[in-house]
Amino acid sequence: MEATSNDTPPLVQVENLSRRYGDTLAVDQVSFTLQKGEVLGFLGPNGAGKSSSMQMITGNLAPTTGQITINGFDMIDQPIQAKSCIGYLPENPPVYRDLTVDEFLTYCSRLHRIPSADIHSALDAAKQHCGLEDVGKRLIGNLSKGFQQRVGIAQAIIHQPPLVILDEPTVGLDPIQVREIRKLIQSLGKDRSVILSTHILPEVQATCDRVQIIRKGALIYSASIDELNQQGQANNLTVAFKTPPGLQELSDLTGVNNITEIDHLRFNIQFENENFAESLVQQAVAKNWGLFELIPQTTSLEEIFVELTTSETGDQEIQENAA
Repeated sequence: MEATSNDTPPLVQVENLSRRYGDTLAVDQVSFTLQKGEVLGFLGPNGAGKSSSMQMITGNLAPTTGQITINGFDMIDQPIQAKSCIGYLPENPPVYRDLTVDEFLTYCSRLHRIPSADIHSALDAAKQHCGLEDVGKRLIGNLSKGFQQRVGIAQAIIHQPPLVILDEPTVGLDPIQVREIRKLIQSLGKDRSVILSTHILPEVQATCDRVQIIRKGALIYSASIDELNQQGQANNLTVAFKTPPGLQELSDLTGVNNITEIDHLRFNIQFENENFAESLVQQAVAKNWGLFELIPQTTSLEEIFVELTTSETGDQEIQENAA
């Protein structure tokens, strides 16, 4: 995807967004921006406030406090203009099972006020994008859940909006259908921005440029996928030698922070020097240690997610964001 200039106004700007249901604070001072061409993964456990946030961003739920701007239009003051810039697929696709695909998409085209002369080309473009060319005459109710999800995405992009919001788009699909929908989401991100709300972690790594994590209604983490991957590259190695040196000799290597003996041949080494692995290999060759195993230990998105959403670290992040 093309890099965007820092001077480019964001396509989406959310400021201090909150939502209360009685005494329950479901969304708490959420703020973020989304540039044109970005695919944002909006992560959180069930009940974290993802769906409420998405409903407010799409204009289907009024915020208690805060401001939402879509493509320069304020969602409260200019709702028609702002909503016209959005395509939305809720968790349960809003499809009419007793209509054919073509009938339903024609109906959606008229809802979006596409001129009659352009409806046919709009249908063709949406069906081609979503792989629906061969099912236009079929009843939606007779399609598989994966194809029904494709129809839901087609209705979201029928009017060519600059922003597409997908809420749990692969829930209930089989692995083959999940893979197909992920490819479709990736293709959407080539010419528009996408917000993907989910609690399925591989979804984010497979499709997104950036990830945000929400917990108890508050935004506690925001990073690019590249930054996330770098964070996951922990300075930690498991190594094994045919003729291992003593613990003290390993400890004396430059950059070593800590060493744990796994067994008489294997060790776990924590280090701070980014070139440590290369230096270790050179030492092992020079001193005939017989290095035969070197495994970097990484932290997965799942481990980061669990740490942030279940531990005291997550609570500290929330408190810092609220400060």
